[in-house]
Amino acid sequence: MIDADVTKTHALDLLERMIFVRRFEQKCAEVYQQQKIRGFLHLYDGEEAIAVGAIPVLRDDDAIVATYREHAHALMRGLSPESVLAEMYGKATGCARGHGGSMHLFSAERRFYGGYAIVGGGLPIAVGLALAEKMQNSGRIVGCFFGDGAAQEGETHESLNLASLWKLPLLFLLENNQYAMGTALERHAAVPDLVAEPRAHGIEASTVDGMDVLAVERAVRTAAEAVRTTGTPRFLQLVTYRFRAHSMYDADRYRDKDEIARWKRRDPIELLATFMRQRGMLGEGERARVEAEAMARVEAAARFAEDAPFEPIEELGRNVLVREVP
Repeated sequence: MIDADVTKTHALDLLERMIFVRRFEQKCAEVYQQQKIRGFLHLYDGEEAIAVGAIPVLRDDDAIVATYREHAHALMRGLSPESVLAEMYGKATGCARGHGGSMHLFSAERRFYGGYAIVGGGLPIAVGLALAEKMQNSGRIVGCFFGDGAAQEGETHESLNLASLWKLPLLFLLENNQYAMGTALERHAAVPDLVAEPRAHGIEASTVDGMDVLAVERAVRTAAEAVRTTGTPRFLQLVTYRFRAHSMYDADRYRDKDEIARWKRRDPIELLATFMRQRGMLGEGERARVEAEAMARVEAAARFAEDAPFEPIEELGRNVLVREVP
Protein backbone atom coordinates (compact mmCIF):
# COMPACT_ATOMS: atom_id res chain seq x y z
CA MET A 1 0.00 0.00 0.00
CA ILE A 2 1.76 3.10 -1.25
CA ASP A 3 -1.07 5.60 -1.67
CA ALA A 4 0.29 8.55 0.28
CA ASP A 5 -2.66 10.78 -0.64
CA VAL A 6 -5.38 8.79 1.11
CA THR A 7 -7.03 10.62 4.00
CA LYS A 8 -7.89 9.10 7.36
CA THR A 9 -11.61 9.57 6.66
CA HIS A 10 -11.41 7.67 3.40
CA ALA A 11 -9.19 4.90 4.76
CA LEU A 12 -11.53 4.44 7.72
CA ASP A 13 -14.50 4.21 5.37
CA LEU A 14 -12.77 1.45 3.40
CA LEU A 15 -11.88 -0.39 6.60
CA GLU A 16 -15.46 -0.14 7.89
CA ARG A 17 -16.83 -1.50 4.61
CA MET A 18 -14.45 -4.46 4.51
CA ILE A 19 -15.07 -5.39 8.14
CA PHE A 20 -18.82 -5.14 7.60
CA VAL A 21 -18.63 -7.48 4.59
CA ARG A 22 -16.52 -9.98 6.57
CA ARG A 23 -18.91 -9.99 9.52
CA PHE A 24 -21.92 -10.24 7.20
CA GLU A 25 -20.45 -13.30 5.52
CA GLN A 26 -19.63 -14.87 8.86
CA LYS A 27 -23.25 -14.38 9.92
CA CYS A 28 -24.40 -16.01 6.68
CA ALA A 29 -22.22 -19.03 7.46
CA GLU A 30 -23.67 -19.19 10.98
CA VAL A 31 -27.33 -19.13 9.93
CA TYR A 32 -26.63 -21.51 7.05
CA GLN A 33 -25.35 -24.05 9.55
CA GLN A 34 -28.61 -23.53 11.44
CA GLN A 35 -30.42 -24.43 8.18
CA LYS A 36 -32.07 -21.01 7.95
CA ILE A 37 -30.47 -20.53 4.52
CA ARG A 38 -30.92 -23.43 2.10
CA GLY A 39 -29.24 -24.39 -1.15
CA PHE A 40 -25.74 -23.23 -2.06
CA LEU A 41 -23.86 -20.48 -0.26
CA HIS A 42 -20.62 -18.98 -1.62
CA LEU A 43 -18.79 -16.64 0.76
CA TYR A 44 -16.38 -13.78 0.05
CA ASP A 45 -13.97 -13.90 3.02
CA GLY A 46 -10.54 -12.77 1.81
CA GLU A 47 -11.80 -11.04 -1.33
CA GLU A 48 -13.32 -7.97 0.33
CA ALA A 49 -10.81 -5.51 -1.13
CA ILE A 50 -12.20 -6.05 -4.62
CA ALA A 51 -15.89 -5.25 -4.09
CA VAL A 52 -15.08 -2.50 -1.57
CA GLY A 53 -12.37 -0.95 -3.73
CA ALA A 54 -14.14 -1.25 -7.08
CA ILE A 55 -17.86 -0.66 -6.80
CA PRO A 56 -17.97 2.70 -4.96
CA VAL A 57 -15.66 4.10 -7.65
CA LEU A 58 -18.29 3.48 -10.33
CA ARG A 59 -21.19 5.90 -10.77
CA ASP A 60 -24.58 5.08 -9.30
CA ASP A 61 -26.09 4.98 -12.78
CA ASP A 62 -23.48 2.58 -14.16
CA ALA A 63 -24.64 -1.05 -14.41
CA ILE A 64 -23.13 -3.90 -12.40
CA VAL A 65 -23.15 -7.60 -13.33
CA ALA A 66 -21.78 -10.03 -10.75
CA THR A 67 -21.24 -13.74 -10.13
CA TYR A 68 -22.84 -16.17 -7.67
CA ARG A 69 -20.33 -15.01 -4.99
CA GLU A 70 -21.96 -11.61 -4.96
CA HIS A 71 -23.15 -10.66 -1.46
CA ALA A 72 -20.40 -8.05 -1.09
CA HIS A 73 -21.07 -6.62 -4.55
CA ALA A 74 -24.74 -6.17 -3.73
CA LEU A 75 -23.98 -4.54 -0.37
CA MET A 76 -21.41 -2.18 -1.89
CA ARG A 77 -23.92 -1.30 -4.63
CA GLY A 78 -26.29 -0.04 -1.97
CA LEU A 79 -28.69 -2.93 -1.45
CA SER A 80 -29.58 -3.00 2.23
CA PRO A 81 -28.18 -5.84 4.34
CA GLU A 82 -31.76 -6.53 5.41
CA SER A 83 -32.94 -7.08 1.83
CA VAL A 84 -29.89 -9.21 0.98
CA LEU A 85 -30.15 -11.49 4.01
CA ALA A 86 -33.94 -11.75 3.68
CA GLU A 87 -33.41 -12.88 0.09
CA MET A 88 -31.12 -15.64 1.31
CA TYR A 89 -33.80 -16.68 3.81
CA GLY A 90 -36.29 -16.86 0.93
CA LYS A 91 -38.45 -14.12 2.41
CA ALA A 92 -40.82 -11.80 0.56
CA THR A 93 -38.89 -8.74 1.76
CA GLY A 94 -35.75 -9.94 -0.01
CA CYS A 95 -34.36 -7.95 -2.94
CA ALA A 96 -35.86 -10.52 -5.35
CA ARG A 97 -38.87 -11.34 -3.12
CA GLY A 98 -37.13 -14.51 -1.99
CA HIS A 99 -37.28 -16.04 -5.46
CA GLY A 100 -33.55 -15.79 -6.21
CA GLY A 101 -31.68 -16.70 -3.05
CA SER A 102 -27.97 -16.34 -2.39
CA MET A 103 -26.80 -16.68 -6.01
CA HIS A 104 -29.37 -14.43 -7.67
CA LEU A 105 -29.41 -11.09 -5.85
CA PHE A 106 -30.90 -8.39 -8.07
CA SER A 107 -32.02 -4.77 -7.97
CA ALA A 108 -33.17 -2.90 -11.07
CA GLU A 109 -33.39 0.27 -8.95
CA ARG A 110 -29.69 0.03 -8.10
CA ARG A 111 -28.81 -1.19 -11.60
CA PHE A 112 -27.44 -4.37 -10.05
CA TYR A 113 -28.22 -7.05 -12.63
CA GLY A 114 -27.29 -10.26 -10.79
CA GLY A 115 -26.04 -12.64 -9.37
CA TYR A 116 -25.58 -15.43 -11.99
CA ALA A 117 -25.27 -19.06 -10.97
CA ILE A 118 -23.98 -20.17 -14.38
CA VAL A 119 -20.21 -19.71 -14.64
CA GLY A 120 -19.57 -17.00 -17.23
CA GLY A 121 -23.31 -16.46 -17.72
CA GLY A 122 -23.16 -12.79 -16.79
CA LEU A 123 -20.68 -11.78 -19.47
CA PRO A 124 -23.06 -11.88 -22.48
CA ILE A 125 -25.61 -9.97 -20.36
CA ALA A 126 -22.97 -7.32 -19.65
CA VAL A 127 -22.21 -7.06 -23.37
CA GLY A 128 -25.91 -6.48 -24.08
CA LEU A 129 -26.15 -3.83 -21.37
CA ALA A 130 -23.04 -2.08 -22.69
CA LEU A 131 -24.40 -2.18 -26.25
CA ALA A 132 -27.60 -0.53 -24.98
CA GLU A 133 -25.57 2.22 -23.28
CA LYS A 134 -23.62 2.84 -26.49
CA MET A 135 -26.76 2.98 -28.62
CA GLN A 136 -28.31 5.49 -26.20
CA ASN A 137 -25.07 7.50 -26.00
CA SER A 138 -25.73 7.60 -22.25
CA GLY A 139 -22.19 8.13 -20.96
CA ARG A 140 -22.73 5.23 -18.58
CA ILE A 141 -20.52 2.15 -18.40
CA VAL A 142 -20.97 -1.47 -17.31
CA GLY A 143 -18.80 -3.21 -14.71
CA CYS A 144 -18.77 -7.00 -15.11
CA PHE A 145 -17.31 -9.25 -12.39
CA PHE A 146 -16.38 -12.86 -13.11
CA GLY A 147 -13.96 -15.50 -11.81
CA ASP A 148 -10.93 -17.29 -13.19
CA GLY A 149 -13.05 -20.38 -13.89
CA ALA A 150 -15.16 -18.33 -16.30
CA ALA A 151 -12.02 -17.34 -18.21
CA GLN A 152 -12.07 -20.71 -19.96
CA GLU A 153 -15.73 -20.58 -20.95
CA GLY A 154 -16.68 -20.01 -24.58
CA GLU A 155 -19.02 -17.13 -23.85
CA THR A 156 -16.15 -15.26 -22.18
CA HIS A 157 -14.15 -15.20 -25.41
CA GLU A 158 -17.25 -14.32 -27.39
CA SER A 159 -17.97 -11.45 -25.00
CA LEU A 160 -14.40 -10.15 -25.14
CA ASN A 161 -14.49 -10.31 -28.93
CA LEU A 162 -17.81 -8.46 -29.28
CA ALA A 163 -16.90 -5.82 -26.69
CA SER A 164 -13.72 -5.08 -28.63
CA LEU A 165 -15.29 -5.33 -32.08
CA TRP A 166 -18.24 -3.10 -31.22
CA LYS A 167 -16.18 -0.75 -28.99
CA LEU A 168 -18.43 -1.09 -25.97
CA PRO A 169 -18.18 0.85 -22.66
CA LEU A 170 -17.51 -2.29 -20.64
CA LEU A 171 -15.06 -2.82 -17.76
CA PHE A 172 -14.19 -6.50 -17.29
CA LEU A 173 -13.24 -7.25 -13.67
CA LEU A 174 -11.73 -10.71 -13.28
CA GLU A 175 -11.62 -11.88 -9.66
CA ASN A 176 -8.82 -14.42 -9.88
CA ASN A 177 -8.99 -16.33 -6.59
CA GLN A 178 -6.75 -19.11 -7.94
CA TYR A 179 -9.40 -21.84 -8.05
CA ALA A 180 -12.30 -22.70 -10.34
CA MET A 181 -14.36 -24.48 -7.70
CA GLY A 182 -11.79 -27.16 -6.71
CA THR A 183 -9.51 -26.88 -9.74
CA ALA A 184 -6.32 -24.83 -9.42
CA LEU A 185 -5.65 -22.22 -12.10
CA GLU A 186 -2.60 -24.00 -13.51
CA ARG A 187 -4.72 -27.13 -14.00
CA HIS A 188 -7.48 -25.47 -16.05
CA ALA A 189 -5.64 -22.71 -17.92
CA ALA A 190 -3.07 -23.48 -20.63
CA VAL A 191 -1.93 -19.85 -20.22
CA PRO A 192 -2.32 -19.01 -16.49
CA ASP A 193 -1.60 -15.30 -17.07
CA LEU A 194 -5.22 -14.46 -17.80
CA VAL A 195 -4.55 -10.97 -19.18
CA ALA A 196 -3.38 -12.73 -22.35
CA GLU A 197 -7.00 -13.44 -23.30
CA PRO A 198 -8.32 -9.85 -23.52
CA ARG A 199 -5.10 -8.68 -25.16
CA ALA A 200 -5.64 -11.29 -27.86
CA HIS A 201 -8.95 -9.54 -28.57
CA GLY A 202 -7.35 -6.09 -28.68
CA ILE A 203 -8.43 -5.01 -25.18
CA GLU A 204 -6.03 -3.19 -22.85
CA ALA A 205 -5.52 -5.34 -19.76
CA SER A 206 -3.48 -5.24 -16.55
CA THR A 207 -3.05 -7.16 -13.29
CA VAL A 208 -3.80 -5.68 -9.87
CA ASP A 209 -3.11 -6.86 -6.32
CA GLY A 210 -6.64 -7.78 -5.30
CA MET A 211 -5.72 -7.97 -1.61
CA ASP A 212 -4.81 -4.26 -1.53
CA VAL A 213 -7.99 -2.18 -1.41
CA LEU A 214 -6.15 1.04 -2.29
CA ALA A 215 -4.53 -0.58 -5.33
CA VAL A 216 -7.91 -1.91 -6.46
CA GLU A 217 -9.57 1.46 -6.02
CA ARG A 218 -6.84 3.28 -7.92
CA ALA A 219 -6.79 0.79 -10.81
CA VAL A 220 -10.58 0.66 -11.18
CA ARG A 221 -10.90 4.45 -11.08
CA THR A 222 -8.30 4.79 -13.85
CA ALA A 223 -9.79 2.00 -15.98
CA ALA A 224 -13.38 3.20 -15.54
CA GLU A 225 -12.40 6.71 -16.59
CA ALA A 226 -10.65 5.29 -19.67
CA VAL A 227 -13.76 3.31 -20.60
CA ARG A 228 -15.97 6.36 -20.10
CA THR A 229 -13.67 8.67 -22.08
CA THR A 230 -12.87 6.38 -25.01
CA GLY A 231 -16.05 4.30 -25.12
CA THR A 232 -13.90 1.17 -25.45
CA PRO A 233 -13.51 -1.79 -23.05
CA ARG A 234 -10.79 -2.35 -20.46
CA PHE A 235 -9.85 -5.46 -18.48
CA LEU A 236 -8.44 -5.80 -14.95
CA GLN A 237 -7.25 -9.06 -13.44
CA LEU A 238 -7.63 -8.72 -9.67
CA VAL A 239 -5.49 -11.39 -7.99
CA THR A 240 -7.04 -12.52 -4.74
CA TYR A 241 -7.78 -15.60 -2.61
CA ARG A 242 -10.87 -16.94 -0.90
CA PHE A 243 -10.20 -17.95 2.69
CA ARG A 244 -13.14 -20.34 2.79
CA ALA A 245 -13.97 -23.32 0.62
CA HIS A 246 -15.74 -22.82 -2.72
CA SER A 247 -19.12 -23.15 -1.02
CA MET A 248 -20.51 -24.30 2.30
CA TYR A 249 -20.97 -27.76 0.76
CA ASP A 250 -17.28 -27.99 -0.14
CA ALA A 251 -14.95 -30.08 2.05
CA ASP A 252 -11.96 -28.06 0.71
CA ARG A 253 -9.59 -31.03 0.42
CA TYR A 254 -7.82 -29.74 -2.70
CA ARG A 255 -5.86 -26.88 -1.08
CA ASP A 256 -2.73 -27.13 1.03
CA LYS A 257 -3.13 -25.69 4.53
CA ASP A 258 0.21 -23.89 4.25
CA GLU A 259 -1.04 -22.17 1.09
CA ILE A 260 -4.16 -20.94 2.88
CA ALA A 261 -2.09 -19.72 5.84
CA ARG A 262 0.27 -17.89 3.47
CA TRP A 263 -2.56 -15.98 1.83
CA LYS A 264 -4.19 -15.22 5.18
CA ARG A 265 -1.05 -13.32 6.13
CA ARG A 266 -2.15 -10.89 3.39
CA ASP A 267 -5.67 -10.48 4.76
CA PRO A 268 -6.96 -7.30 3.03
CA ILE A 269 -8.50 -6.02 6.26
CA GLU A 270 -5.27 -6.40 8.21
CA LEU A 271 -3.19 -4.94 5.37
CA LEU A 272 -5.25 -1.75 5.47
CA ALA A 273 -5.39 -1.65 9.29
CA THR A 274 -1.58 -1.95 9.46
CA PHE A 275 -1.20 0.79 6.84
CA MET A 276 -3.47 3.04 8.89
CA ARG A 277 -1.74 2.35 12.21
CA GLN A 278 1.66 3.09 10.70
CA ARG A 279 0.36 6.49 9.59
CA GLY A 280 -1.49 7.34 12.79
CA MET A 281 -4.91 6.91 11.14
CA LEU A 282 -6.24 4.16 13.40
CA GLY A 283 -6.40 5.25 17.00
CA GLU A 284 -6.68 3.06 20.07
CA GLY A 285 -10.20 1.72 20.38
CA GLU A 286 -11.26 2.70 16.84
CA ARG A 287 -10.93 -0.84 15.48
CA ALA A 288 -13.10 -2.14 18.33
CA ARG A 289 -15.71 0.53 17.59
CA VAL A 290 -15.77 -0.39 13.89
CA GLU A 291 -16.15 -4.09 14.75
CA ALA A 292 -18.97 -3.40 17.21
CA GLU A 293 -20.88 -1.22 14.75
CA ALA A 294 -20.50 -3.83 11.99
CA MET A 295 -21.83 -6.59 14.23
CA ALA A 296 -24.77 -4.44 15.34
CA ARG A 297 -25.77 -3.86 11.68
CA VAL A 298 -25.40 -7.53 10.86
CA GLU A 299 -27.46 -8.65 13.84
CA ALA A 300 -30.18 -6.14 12.95
CA ALA A 301 -30.28 -7.54 9.41
CA ALA A 302 -30.53 -11.07 10.78
CA ARG A 303 -33.45 -10.13 13.02
CA PHE A 304 -35.19 -8.51 10.07
CA ALA A 305 -34.72 -11.64 7.95
CA GLU A 306 -35.93 -13.90 10.75
CA ASP A 307 -39.10 -11.88 11.28
CA ALA A 308 -39.89 -11.22 7.62
CA PRO A 309 -42.83 -13.06 5.98
CA PHE A 310 -42.55 -15.65 3.27
CA GLU A 311 -44.16 -15.01 -0.11
CA PRO A 312 -47.89 -15.90 -0.06
CA ILE A 313 -48.53 -19.23 -1.77
CA GLU A 314 -50.77 -17.60 -4.36
CA GLU A 315 -47.82 -15.43 -5.49
CA LEU A 316 -45.29 -18.22 -5.97
CA GLY A 317 -46.06 -18.51 -9.68
CA ARG A 318 -45.29 -14.85 -10.32
CA ASN A 319 -42.75 -14.49 -13.17
CA VAL A 320 -42.71 -18.28 -13.52
CA LEU A 321 -46.13 -19.28 -14.85
CA VAL A 322 -48.30 -17.47 -17.41
CA ARG A 323 -51.75 -17.03 -15.99
CA GLU A 324 -54.67 -17.86 -18.27
CA VAL A 325 -56.24 -14.79 -19.81
CA PRO A 326 -60.04 -14.86 -19.15
